Amino acid sequence: MNWKKLLSAKRWGNEDRFAGNEKEARSEFQRDYDRIIFSSPFRRLQNKTQVFPLPGSVFVHNRLTHSLEVASVGRSLGTIFYNRIKEIDPNVDETIPLLAEIGNIIASACLAHDLGNPAFGHSGESAISHYFTTGDGKIYQDRVTEAEWQDLINFEGNANALRILTHAFAGKGTGGFALTYATLASIAKYPCASIAGHDKTNIYTKKYGFFQAEQSGFKKIAEEMGLIKVSDEPLVYKRHPLVYLVEAADDICYNIIDLEDAHRLKILTYQEVENLLLPLCNDVKLPERLAEMEDDDAKITLMRAKSISTLIGQCSQVFYNNQEAILSGDFNKSLLDAIQEPFLSIMKYIERISIKKIYNYSSVVQIEVAGYKVMGGLLEEFIPAYLNNESKYHRKLVELIPNQFKTKATDDYTKILCVLDFVSGMTDIYAVEMFRKIKGISFPSMS
Repeated sequence: MNWKKLLSAKRWGNEDRFAGNEKEARSEFQRDYDRIIFSSPFRRLQNKTQVFPLPGSVFVHNRLTHSLEVASVGRSLGTIFYNRIKEIDPNVDETIPLLAEIGNIIASACLAHDLGNPAFGHSGESAISHYFTTGDGKIYQDRVTEAEWQDLINFEGNANALRILTHAFAGKGTGGFALTYATLASIAKYPCASIAGHDKTNIYTKKYGFFQAEQSGFKKIAEEMGLIKVSDEPLVYKRHPLVYLVEAADDICYNIIDLEDAHRLKILTYQEVENLLLPLCNDVKLPERLAEMEDDDAKITLMRAKSISTLIGQCSQVFYNNQEAILSGDFNKSLLDAIQEPFLSIMKYIERISIKKIYNYSSVVQIEVAGYKVMGGLLEEFIPAYLNNESKYHRKLVELIPNQFKTKATDDYTKILCVLDFVSGMTDIYAVEMFRKIKGISFPSMS
């Protein structure tokens, strides 16, 4: 793979409008960022779970604040890489004119990386899959192809993000968000079809990156930029190199900031967080500074900033040192898994503690279980209604689905995806309210 092709400024659905003028293209990736940040799906992230669903009066991170922070870290990672290349080759802007835009491309991809996640975080994804594997949705297996069925029983937020960005929703025009090819490819952590997306031996097939409905579109993007194809059936590509930096920004943020949130919610004590973060800060004078501070939240904020700075430096170095392997598609681990010791061991320990004490904390698990009921309950009402539409009750339910999520197609797979578009786009609170109303638990007011 080569950078000139990988940094394509062509726009999805508006390819003919791009004349190839590289000077004009310099602003295209900034436009991507603006289009995402002003969009409705992005705003809805404000009310979607990051780790702690419906946390109440204590403000912790949601999907929107997380995405903004990931974009900030991602831009830094991209800028550091460009600056290092520029130091070695002062004329790089002449040979690869858009290399200076890497920070903007990564920032845009980071903003968009969680757009496809449903309500209630990863448990929302599992709840949708659960409906088809063990719930009422099992009856649809014989009505779709095997590849389509894999999309449904392994619902994936990464693939759903690509769909949101490229799908022509009814009444919304033909180009989706009309983002650049480079930004779209940079969110595809797992550039393969769902039927191939369970091979843990390769970093690009641990999950999957596009539904069958978007497969031809992703193939078009991949071929334009020269991504390395692994196989046709099922369709599998090697990652776009910038995916590694987007992934690193995400990994850095959630590993560190989840600790900060856990302290605010009194899941972890100050001392527990200090023991985890201080070794990452790489600052021998920091204990003295912390001793002069009285506010525990302020201390953790400082350690969080220092830790993120250390990890940005480590991951950017790994990316720079492994350019050749990354461009040839042979780098088979995340950047964070390749950082130096002792930082690698520290991060592995943080991951173990987070799983034990944060992600399995009783209130987190309780609300995730409730999320299963809510998401499953919505699907068991709306999917039969939209596919069958055989009763007055069904027709009333279909009226609740906004027109943008409806289709003229008649096949069951496409119609099921349309319902999933509707349900997965809901915020946590809206999903709960809709569930309560259609189940008769509460009644809507007329105001």
